[in-house]
Amino acid sequence: MSGQVVLTVEDLKIVIEPSGILIDDEVSLTIRQGEVLGLVGESASGKTTVATALLKHQRRGAKIAGGRVLVGGRDVLALSGEELREVRGGLISYVPQDASASLNPAVRIGTQLMEILEAHDYGASGSARTERLEEMMAEVLLPSDRQFLRRYPHQLSGGQQQRVAVAMAFACRPKVIVLDEPTTALDVTTQAHVLETVKGLSESYGVAALYVTHDLAVVANLADRIAVMYAGRLVEVGSRNDLFTRSLHPYSRKLLAAIPDLTGNRALQGIPGSAPRPGSRPEGCAFAPRCDWVIDRCLSEFPPVDGPGADHQVRCWRHAEVGAEPMGSDAKGAERVKFDPSLENVIAVSGLSAYYGRKKTLHDVTMHLHTRRCIALVGESGSGKTTLARCVAGLHHFKIEGSIKHRDKELARDARGRDRATRQTIQYIFQSPYSSLNPRKTVRQILTQPLRVFFDFSKSETEDRVAFALEQVALDTSVLRRYPDEMSGGERQRVAIARALAAEPTVLICDEVTSSLDVSVQAAIVELLAQLQHETGLSMLFVTHNLALVRSIAQEVAVMSEGRIVEAGTVDKVLEDPQADYTRKLLSDTPTI
Repeated sequence: MSGQVVLTVEDLKIVIEPSGILIDDEVSLTIRQGEVLGLVGESASGKTTVATALLKHQRRGAKIAGGRVLVGGRDVLALSGEELREVRGGLISYVPQDASASLNPAVRIGTQLMEILEAHDYGASGSARTERLEEMMAEVLLPSDRQFLRRYPHQLSGGQQQRVAVAMAFACRPKVIVLDEPTTALDVTTQAHVLETVKGLSESYGVAALYVTHDLAVVANLADRIAVMYAGRLVEVGSRNDLFTRSLHPYSRKLLAAIPDLTGNRALQGIPGSAPRPGSRPEGCAFAPRCDWVIDRCLSEFPPVDGPGADHQVRCWRHAEVGAEPMGSDAKGAERVKFDPSLENVIAVSGLSAYYGRKKTLHDVTMHLHTRRCIALVGESGSGKTTLARCVAGLHHFKIEGSIKHRDKELARDARGRDRATRQTIQYIFQSPYSSLNPRKTVRQILTQPLRVFFDFSKSETEDRVAFALEQVALDTSVLRRYPDEMSGGERQRVAIARALAAEPTVLICDEVTSSLDVSVQAAIVELLAQLQHETGLSMLFVTHNLALVRSIAQEVAVMSEGRIVEAGTVDKVLEDPQADYTRKLLSDTPTI
């Protein structure tokens, strides 16, 4: 591979103080000039901890206990004080996951961008810095006029905020840039634009980029090489082609199987179990409890670095046997569910328009949800998907025009105006389980609440129903005493689904329920919802910006743009023969492998 090595990480070790429990260990990697290295793995794998360590930064309670981080021959971990401030943002820069939280809400965009240049004394004069600022904005395809630069962060869209964060990171032409899941909450079109910007700038300026993500599909067309991390250790590092066509570690293969397939030729497969957290990692290979290739040696010894060569390394005792197995050999194509148009309408929306204050956000929308079917609402952020879903659920508290019927009965606009039976029938699962679950209540209290509202059960009957709801979402009763903050994101979302199912609804509205989850957890949640639909006859309205997920769960799809449905039909028809230019654009922007 051409290009000079810019970043070298040697045996990086990070622990929790004062216990000394390992977070990351034996992390070694290199990135060359103009190269993008994708660092992938599930939550709690240690990706972000490694990423921030490259700037000699750790969250409270963590400590860098060993190793070296060399940038242009300088060991960042040996620096302190003024030298470290000079390096951060000048030699090596960082793009955070949530730009809205990292930008100062009280300072105008132009001022924040100029502060970066002034802090690192970039440019010989004020006019030179102004010229560089205009150049930065052009690089990330944002306007540099006075009106735009005087805006505050909250006056920008999510995509614009993330582009400002990228501009700040590239401002002083650093040698290394670290990107920590910068597109997780963005729709596919905005994500595609941000990824294209990052790739172009890295190549143009010869920047070595580390792109942290849990989604291999995101780095499929961005990264030159990929490093797979599990439980604080790198388990496989290789070229993009190696990882996608002949990966050698069972975990890498399971991550690939968990990625939604836009074509529908491959089934979506979750990874059973969850990644062990620091302090509870087993001896030997940490992936052994979830691995189909496990042998006794895996349980006691962690394998050394091995593989076909220096460009493709793996840590697995059985990597030769894994590599000999064809990729995707155990994955069957997604089952096609035939659509029957004669089915009864369970929800009928006709001529619906909705407002936020005086602003009209939905324009004459018509949609029908059939019994025992799932319709996916897809589109960019701001297209009106969630507004439509909230109108159906009775959660939109502004002006609504048009008709919303449930089995030919007109629904009250506000959920409080609907009778108890109707509220029980239509249940809503929110995007973020972090904010939708009461942090001061245990799982038992959370699940018993809808049972008290909708049913007159005895104490023993309530306990049985709670246990059954947990069983439906593949959780056991040991979680009943836990609070939400004691659970992983995937477990929280399962509890949120269980709470909705406890009411025994016939209509389930899922609002971006997988957008913040690992691909492995996302796959398990989608598998779960599809299974529940089959077993209980649920009708589902599934809101998502991820078109690739649609194949795995929905029979129909409605594509929304600027408050209107621009195309609707069966999943096969819309995805294989899209008629609207907007649908074709969404499909082209959807990351695939």
